[in-house]
Amino acid sequence: MSTLRFDVVQTAFKKKAVDVEAPAKLTSEYFAELVFTRDKMRKYLDSKSYAALINCVDNGVSLDRDTADNVAAGMKAWALEHGVTHVTHWFQPLTDGTAEKHDSFMEYDGKGGMIESFNGKSLAQQEPDASSFPNGGIRATFEARGYTAWDPTSPVFIDGDTLCIPTVFISYTGEALDYKTPLKKAIKAVNDAAVPICQLFDPKVKKVIPYLGWEQEYFLVDEDLYAARPDLMLTGRTLIGHESSKNQQLDDHYFGAIPSRVAAFMRDIEFEGYRLGIPLKTRHNEVAPNQFELAPIFGELNLSNDQNQLMMNIMNKVARKHGFVVLLHEKPFAGINGSGKHNNWSLGTDTGVCLHAPGKDPVSNLQFVTFFVNTLAAVQKHNSVLKATIASATNAHRLGANEAPPAIVSAFLGQTMTKVLRNLLEMPSDTPIDIAGKKSRSVGLVDIPEIFVDNTDRNRTSPFAFTGNRFEFRAVGSPANCAGAMTTLNAAVAEQLVEFKAEVDKEMAAGKTMTVAVMDVLKPIIASIIDVVCFDGNGYSDEWVKEAAGRGLDIERCVPKMFLAFTTPSSLEMFTKTGVYTAKELEARNEVKWEMYTKKVQIEARVLGRMAINHIIPTAIEYQSRLLNNIKSMKDVFPDEYQKLAATDIELVRSISGFVDDIRTKVDAMIEARKVANKIEDEYQKAMAYYDIAESLEAIRRPIDKLEEIVDNDLWPLPKYREILFIN
Repeated sequence: MSTLRFDVVQTAFKKKAVDVEAPAKLTSEYFAELVFTRDKMRKYLDSKSYAALINCVDNGVSLDRDTADNVAAGMKAWALEHGVTHVTHWFQPLTDGTAEKHDSFMEYDGKGGMIESFNGKSLAQQEPDASSFPNGGIRATFEARGYTAWDPTSPVFIDGDTLCIPTVFISYTGEALDYKTPLKKAIKAVNDAAVPICQLFDPKVKKVIPYLGWEQEYFLVDEDLYAARPDLMLTGRTLIGHESSKNQQLDDHYFGAIPSRVAAFMRDIEFEGYRLGIPLKTRHNEVAPNQFELAPIFGELNLSNDQNQLMMNIMNKVARKHGFVVLLHEKPFAGINGSGKHNNWSLGTDTGVCLHAPGKDPVSNLQFVTFFVNTLAAVQKHNSVLKATIASATNAHRLGANEAPPAIVSAFLGQTMTKVLRNLLEMPSDTPIDIAGKKSRSVGLVDIPEIFVDNTDRNRTSPFAFTGNRFEFRAVGSPANCAGAMTTLNAAVAEQLVEFKAEVDKEMAAGKTMTVAVMDVLKPIIASIIDVVCFDGNGYSDEWVKEAAGRGLDIERCVPKMFLAFTTPSSLEMFTKTGVYTAKELEARNEVKWEMYTKKVQIEARVLGRMAINHIIPTAIEYQSRLLNNIKSMKDVFPDEYQKLAATDIELVRSISGFVDDIRTKVDAMIEARKVANKIEDEYQKAMAYYDIAESLEAIRRPIDKLEEIVDNDLWPLPKYREILFIN
């Protein structure tokens, strides 16, 4: 084993779990202690300011300057008690990460000294550099001004010595440069569209809230082994590496006993998460070795998305304390499962009703079917742009693999709801929709089983699966900002609901009852979706690709082409009608997506080329030299028999020469392709050129992985899969 590899592997094997001191309090006693919650608002704000802030959070009513100053003073008083010295506007630029610029509380007091100062203006707005973040041409390099503006609906929190204020990020001319701004617009759009429909069933409904429950999958690798792999360090995935003899084929890691080092890490991130008000509920081993998952309780979409961004930051920080590095790449290792982030989404009312769950009577069940069907209709109409929201250079390696849905957006309903929809098509429009077991049956009754959540199976090949009281968008990538997919989904549903309500109004104006009007509008929608977007079969089969194309679903697999869906006429109309994006913002985001795709593939190509030339080929040649020396020695000692005695070595020498030549030829071709691509100015055309380069990387990898199986283990310079994946 090479000296470097031997040292890092031995160090990794000797590591023990870091002791995590259990907090003396119950979790409920320190939960959200670092969040400016409503309880803290009551304590640190006067009653008038508190009422104004709550009205702002709940109803979107603006704060006047004096109230903002009072709120800022209360936040500062709370923060100073926790040793806070700085404040930052915490925002989510188009990098899939978070950003922050820290300013201290210190200001001159006018008397030669300093005081801690924080006012409403500093709370409400900051001015970071807008040109240095991806903006798709909205801002020129010399036009740096951008603004962050406070989002009162996501609570302020403390991170170390810094008071963090969740904000939106916009350009000087008002365009969104972040994920939060369009997400909040989509949340408003779906509320505005859903409330009038809910009021058909219950006039008391005043607000509809989208909910998100994310499931975060991730890998942990030892930091020493990580540091010995340039590909992991620079791209987040292994660009080379032969699969281990044992990987996940026994399914023994899934839901198995959590290794002690990992358990300590999990306890630590849970502690930090709870202090920040993140309601973490689940932790477990995932299918692949060294793969794990955590998930919180459902929460309001905007806040839940912020908490996911926070959680990824926490995981990265805490992992280092335990000698780990977190891998959030969708496919860090070939041949085993990759990591996604399942987005469980539903709509609920301020009266406590889940709109994607059956109710207790025919009226509430009709409401459920209304939102259920319209959601599916929105997904069908905008399946291509929904796919574009989760597409990336990294997620392309995961989609369609054995652990992830294919790059075709369809919806899994399960036998129960498929049967319900088909029955509704055949029944009179005034047929009651009841729950079996709670009402006496009658002729023509459409039944939804009482134990409903357990009545639908799961289909891992479905990107958009109904699971009893919510839809699970399973195609989102592990490192992605959930807001990308959730913005598009909510905007699409909002558009569909507006169109549905307009048709129902026409039917009711013609004298039909609400029930009959709703069903008469629903039936054609059901007929249009039931055999198109609804699919419960095997999404991995070649037959499904052909069938999906015949149904009119988007089957495009080229990532740069997928992004074109954002600016099709139907997408432009949907986003602009709902007020979520302007045409200019959509065009800019496509530019950003193409640019990010190009850069990620470009980095991978550079890393792989240099690893091949600087690590692999010299190692192969060194081993080949050993074999040649052995052959020469045999010839000297056994001149008449050496051909037979050295036959294996001779064959290995020939194989190595062939693989080395293959690697060199393909790397040279890839470098030349990069030179050509780098001269292309149009971002789409450049991304397309890099798509071809991305396809060539696997061809370079194949002979390298063959060499790993041939070259003496003592010489191989990089930690192997069997060493990286089975350390814990």
